[in-house]
Amino acid sequence: MESEKAVQKLSALAQDGRLAVFRLLVRCGPDGMAAGDIARKLKTAPNTMSAQLLLLSNAGLIRARRDGRSIIYAADFDAMSALLVFLTEDCCGGRPEICAPLASVATGCCPPKKRLRA
Repeated sequence: MESEKAVQKLSALAQDGRLAVFRLLVRCGPDGMAAGDIARKLKTAPNTMSAQLLLLSNAGLIRARRDGRSIIYAADFDAMSALLVFLTEDCCGGRPEICAPLASVATGCCPPKKRLRA
């Protein structure tokens, strides 16, 4: 990831409301949540929520899909992972204990992906 892209993503997260939206969508998983439900859950005005969702979407941190009359937003887990890798790729300097807490959280939350047979 280029520094410019990382700064854009970090900038989108550098506000309480947008960070709350992103964390909620991460908890929702790949199914996501309707925009109106996000606004109600976070007690945010719909127009404010629209602006927050647009900024997160433009930063590439979330994706939207239409489901009937609703727009469903979900965290872009590939983008989130790429940002985390960018932030930690030079971690440790030969001292793995520095990154041990991060590694522990990462391995505890995500089951290994199944490999497809060729």
